[in-house]
Amino acid sequence: MNLRKNNCYVITGGPGVGKTTLLNELSKYNFKIVPEDAREIIKQEIENDGDGLPWKDKEHYTYLMLDKAFESYKSVHHNEIETYFFDRGILDAICYADMIGLKIPNDIEKKVRNSLYNKKVFILPPWKEIYHTDSERKQDWEEALLTFEKMKETYLNYEYKIIEVPKDTIENRVAFVLNSINRNH
Repeated sequence: MNLRKNNCYVITGGPGVGKTTLLNELSKYNFKIVPEDAREIIKQEIENDGDGLPWKDKEHYTYLMLDKAFESYKSVHHNEIETYFFDRGILDAICYADMIGLKIPNDIEKKVRNSLYNKKVFILPPWKEIYHTDSERKQDWEEALLTFEKMKETYLNYEYKIIEVPKDTIENRVAFVLNSINRNH
């Protein structure tokens, strides 16, 4: 049984496109923010000398991301009325699995299809002027471009409506998102 959590919006895109900045700004409007799981996984794996890292064991890393994404999704109950913004969603991990050639088992695929966010998914396009790498974000610019295209494709394949957030000031990006969900700000 799939119950769509219409109060849960995903903000996604490739690396280094301003997702965290946008989410931090949305939190100032008292929206609930569910942080990205990938950075936390990477930090934990590095601290624990684990191999569940995108530059070590990509498959293990993918399953860690899926587990955390399902956990984050389940943290919001179906009867909640507050609006939540997720820094990436379950399908981001599915996209990553596809990009590394990992076949997702049927039981997990079924779980994915029953864990639904609002149909509107906000995707931030690649933006070279703000893109940079760091100790946890090691993708080069070409990989960032490919990730954006693959992310878009993945969400469309799961019948989400992609809303591309324009490259603009943070204030205008927030206004765009809020207008798109028909909220006053």
